[in-house]
Amino acid sequence: MIGLDRLAAVVAEDAAIRRRQVLQPVGGKGDKIFPPTYPVEGRNQPPRHVYEKRKIDGRDVWCVLVDSVASQANRLEEALAATIADGVTIPYLYVDFTGKGIAGVERITSLEAPHRVYDAILRDSLLDGQPFMASPVGKRLAEAKPQDAAALLEVAPTALLFGSWHSTGQGGGLGAKFARCLVSEIMAIDVPVEEIINPRTGEVTPRTLGQRVGSRIDPLGILSQVKIYQAKNDPNDWTPFEDEAARKGNELVLFARKKGEKAGVPSVINHGNIRPSVAPLGVTCDRLEHTFVLSCAALRRLGFGGGERDVAGRTLLAALGLLAVTEQDARGYALRSRCDLVCEGAAPFEIVRRNGDTEPIAVTREAARALYQEAFAKAKAVGFELREQPIRLEPQDKLVAIVKKSQELALAGKGGEAEDEED
Repeated sequence: MIGLDRLAAVVAEDAAIRRRQVLQPVGGKGDKIFPPTYPVEGRNQPPRHVYEKRKIDGRDVWCVLVDSVASQANRLEEALAATIADGVTIPYLYVDFTGKGIAGVERITSLEAPHRVYDAILRDSLLDGQPFMASPVGKRLAEAKPQDAAALLEVAPTALLFGSWHSTGQGGGLGAKFARCLVSEIMAIDVPVEEIINPRTGEVTPRTLGQRVGSRIDPLGILSQVKIYQAKNDPNDWTPFEDEAARKGNELVLFARKKGEKAGVPSVINHGNIRPSVAPLGVTCDRLEHTFVLSCAALRRLGFGGGERDVAGRTLLAALGLLAVTEQDARGYALRSRCDLVCEGAAPFEIVRRNGDTEPIAVTREAARALYQEAFAKAKAVGFELREQPIRLEPQDKLVAIVKKSQELALAGKGGEAEDEED
C-alpha cells in the first residue's frame, strides 16, 4: 500500500499514476450493451454511437465510447458526494433551495453544478447576504490562478482535480482557468461493425451489427385513424370532438405537442399502438477498458504558496483522485439502462516514471480513504484553512423566480429551447 510520504514523492518526481481496468457487461462477456448515442450531421439521420479506430496489439480495431471524460468526471464527483455522506470530509459549497417552493430541488452542490465553483447557479446566489462572487470567498475564487490555487483547494478541491473555468466573470474567457488533473474514460474495445462506404467520397462509416427492437400494444386498442384536434379553449389540450376543436378558417386544427411531429394522431398524446421497429443500436465487444490517469505533471503546475504548502496541496489532490476512483469501483458501474458493467478482476494502479517505466501499487478503497484523511490533516497542519463544513449559499430571488417560471411553463406544455419558439 502506498503511504503519504511515498505519494508525495511520486507527485514530485514521476509522470502519473494510472490504471487500465478491464470491464465486462454484468450479463457476461459478449452480452450486448447500449452506449450513449449522439446526434450526427445531416437531415433525417438518427443518433448513433461514437466510433473510432484504435491501434491495439498491432491491429486497427473499432472501438465505441461508453463513458466520456466529462461523464466520468461527473460520476467520480457523484462517488465523492456519496463519500461525504459516509462521513469523509471533502470541502464543497452548496446552494440551499429548501423552503423556496421549487419542486424536486432542495440543494445544488459544487460537485453537481456543471461549471463547479464558477457555475451560474452559485454566481446568482448569496453568501452572508452578498452576491457570491462579491463576497470575500467569491473574490478569492475569481482572483485564483494556477500559480496561486489555494482558494479552490480550501473550499472545493474537486474544481482543481476535474478542472474549472471562470468563463462567466468580468474577464469572460480571460477568467480563472484550471485544466483537469485527472482523466478517466471507458471504451468498448474490438466492436463488430458493418463498414458503410460512401461511393462518392470513399468515406467509411461504421454501423453497429447490434439491433434494438421496440413496439407497444395499447390495451385500450386506440387506432391511429382516430383524429385528435387542438382544443379551442386551450391550445395545449386536445379533443376528439370536432365541435370543441380550434379552427383556422374553415379547417380544423390537428393537435401536436411540438413542431415537426405528425399531428392529429393518438401517438402524439401517448395513446395507441407503436408498430414494431428495428434500429441499429447496441454493441458487443471483446472487452471494455476503463482508463484512469492522474497526471503528476498537471498537479505540479498548481502552486499553493511554495515549499511544504505546494507539497501538501498537490498530495491532497492526488489522494482525492485515488479516493474518487476507488469509491466508484466500490459503488459499481451502472452507467445507464442496459449498460451495467463489472470489473474483470482487479487491475493494479501503476506509477509511471518520467522515462515510461512503471511500478505497480495496490490501492484499496479503505487505503484510499485513510490516505486522503491523512493528506487532509497534513494540509491543515501546514496552514491550509480547509473547510470541514460546506459553505451554504442562498439563491437570489431572481434565480428562484426563473426556476419557478421554467417549471410553470414545463407543466403547461410550453417548454423547449428559445430558438424553437415563434413570436
